[in-house]
Amino acid sequence: MPKGYWIARIDVHDPETYKKYVEAGRLAYERYNAKFLVRGGNMESLEGVNRSRNVVIEFNSIDDARACYNSPEYTAARAFRQAASTGEFILVEGI
Repeated sequence: MPKGYWIARIDVHDPETYKKYVEAGRLAYERYNAKFLVRGGNMESLEGVNRSRNVVIEFNSIDDARACYNSPEYTAARAFRQAASTGEFILVEGI
């Protein structure tokens, strides 16, 4: 079964609230065996609109990735992220 990935490109405008998101999301990530492949770090924009923070998270399957996003744990955390940042957040199936 192909893996599933979350890809987030965001600009954080409230760092204190974003810290609450990071902490609250931990429960969902542990429950669904999320593996962070990219979490911020240095980046170079080659094309298109740039965002200040980029995150790629790997899950064992796209079903796990979707379940994590819709879980009660992540739903609670997501409210902090949405209050603290703007950007794009997508679900992608791996090959």
